[in-house]
Amino acid sequence: MEKMTPLSEIIFGTSVNKEAKRLRRLLRAGKARKIAPRLYTTNLSDPPMKVVQDNLYEILGGLFPKAILSHRTALEGKPTAEWEVFLTTSYSRTVRLPGLTVRLLKGPPAGPSDKPFMGALFIASQPRAFLENIQRTRSGTAASKTIPRKELEERLERILRLRGEKALNALRDDARRAAKELGLLKDFKAFDRIIGAMLKTRPADGLKSPLAKARAAGEAFDPDRLRLFESLFSALGKTPLRETAEPLVRSEALRTLAFFEAYFSNYIEGTRFEVEEAREIIFEGKIPSARPKDAHDILGTYRVVSNLSELRKLPQDAEGLWALLSTRHEAILNARPETQPVEVKAEINRAGETVFVAPDLVRGTLAKGFEFYKVLDSPSARAAFMMFLISEVHPFNDGNGRIARVMMNAELVAAGLRRIIIPTVFRDDYLGTLRAHSRRGEPIAYLRMIDHAQQFSASIDFSDFASARRALKAANAFKDPGEARLTIPGG
Repeated sequence: MEKMTPLSEIIFGTSVNKEAKRLRRLLRAGKARKIAPRLYTTNLSDPPMKVVQDNLYEILGGLFPKAILSHRTALEGKPTAEWEVFLTTSYSRTVRLPGLTVRLLKGPPAGPSDKPFMGALFIASQPRAFLENIQRTRSGTAASKTIPRKELEERLERILRLRGEKALNALRDDARRAAKELGLLKDFKAFDRIIGAMLKTRPADGLKSPLAKARAAGEAFDPDRLRLFESLFSALGKTPLRETAEPLVRSEALRTLAFFEAYFSNYIEGTRFEVEEAREIIFEGKIPSARPKDAHDILGTYRVVSNLSELRKLPQDAEGLWALLSTRHEAILNARPETQPVEVKAEINRAGETVFVAPDLVRGTLAKGFEFYKVLDSPSARAAFMMFLISEVHPFNDGNGRIARVMMNAELVAAGLRRIIIPTVFRDDYLGTLRAHSRRGEPIAYLRMIDHAQQFSASIDFSDFASARRALKAANAFKDPGEARLTIPGG
């Protein structure tokens, strides 16, 4: 029978007399050519390899009707890098076409959960595909019909991470039914062991993936964030940041610096007071009756950033990082017990299109990030990395931006360097570059922003309150981002 549609450039060999004659006429007229046994094309210009690859599923369906896209082809949804596909049929064979190798594997026919695909084919259901990829393969053969065990475990971990235990258990239940239908009970036992290990109901000694092992050990982390940490770490190695020694020694001047750090850190988060109101709250203890919690937010932040002996404490390990985070976070939000300061957030938090790290991955992701932080040499690099780490994980229900900036400046204070202030007018630059790296993996803009903010902060003389306020006003620091741009005195 003729398999060609009006828009198709593929013709299959046929024993149907009428269609066979038509094919012969096309060949004699030079309007078609043979590119493989039983396979012809009206495309006379492209190489046979391109014709085959461009018409992959039509060709597979025409040559192997009712075959099932199976094993790694079903799980990956595409040919291998070497352009090999695996099909389950009633017999085993290898068929080589221009630019394509088809591995036919003898196995069970399509079951109730396998779906029709591209007309004449089927594609294995997800449970069946996972079971098929558990199967052992002989080493030394051409391509493996299965994905590496490490990759399979990572796919399961991703389901657990993004969709939860319920989804993973549902997949296991579906795989159990498929195993009975297809005679894959041995493979299901191995599959069940992997899922059980990830859910901490089975031993984990057979796991291959570091991600799966961490999950089984209760130290699960977000691998997508790990890649962002890696790229930021790499960029820091190539992009030195400026470091300005802190010239202030008088306690009054240091209090002024801490005041404006706390003021702007709260203002850009939406806790907005006039400068004079904030000064009365912090230095006179005048708490406005209409906004007591907001007042305590700015007061709590000031108490943290003005306590130099505490601020000079740096984490020595991942546990120490969490201890410092918790202590400082509680001090900032002590007037808001409903936000559960110190505790890991109860739910995933979001900012626009950015979805932060899931609660059960917070501690593990911080620990992985700490591994990069601890080997950075310069205080400015550690400060930039620490701020992004905390901001990207967003470990708490509230106050994440403030605690991220506190942790950043602790690195600078401990090294005797000028801390970084993010003024109101610079808010969009600050958040925009954080988003650029978070969403698109672009760290350079973030580092430029940090460097610019450091340059600005170093340009302001905080020796006394009035002169610092005038200098900040002259730099447009108090304006909203849409009203002006940040200027640097003398810059």
